[in-house]
Amino acid sequence: MHVGNARYLKAEDLPAMIPVFPLTGALLLPGGQLPLNIFEPRYLSMFDDALAGSRLIGMVQPVFGDHVESDPSSEAPALCQVGCIGRITSFAETGDGRYITSLTGVCRYRLISEVRTSKAYRCFKIAPFVSDLSGTDDERGVDREALLSAFRAYLDANKLEADWDSVERASNTTLVNSMSMMSPYGPAEKQALLEAPDLKTRAETLIAITEIVLARTFGDVDTRLQ
Repeated sequence: MHVGNARYLKAEDLPAMIPVFPLTGALLLPGGQLPLNIFEPRYLSMFDDALAGSRLIGMVQPVFGDHVESDPSSEAPALCQVGCIGRITSFAETGDGRYITSLTGVCRYRLISEVRTSKAYRCFKIAPFVSDLSGTDDERGVDREALLSAFRAYLDANKLEADWDSVERASNTTLVNSMSMMSPYGPAEKQALLEAPDLKTRAETLIAITEIVLARTFGDVDTRLQ
């Protein structure tokens, strides 16, 4: 995986411990771009330290639904077990104490254990998904026609437009991962897309979620390609 000025080809290219940024509803996938507006002091400190070091940060969602801790405002909420490592590839200061940054996805990871440090933010030992580092997801199994049909139906139902020339030119990997990251779905759906074992399954999951949302919101919607 080539991200920014760095290459990550094997597990040894990644640190055994990373700082984690819990953010509900945020989805970062390998190769994807996630813009962030950083303003909390502990996360400003996290980005300062990351810029001075590996430039790597672990995005992860807090646990959601029925398994949320009794005190959701806790400084150390329970976290989902799977997240995605991002490299800081864009960074700007606003002049009013905020950072405007962009992370590029490197690979997914599984949390192993939390490491106690003197930092205001949390750090974890992780196990990276080494298969993500190859940067070559098998695109052949993706039903592109079904994916575009669901996408078009969602846009039409919500009276939205898309740059169809760009969509048609995009590879299956770019299409599936970009649509997954931009999708307006909830934390559970975003986590399901993140944890999909391969591109084909992620595409099928995205299609299924879109069809369910359309059916619940608008009733029967024809998702066949027009």
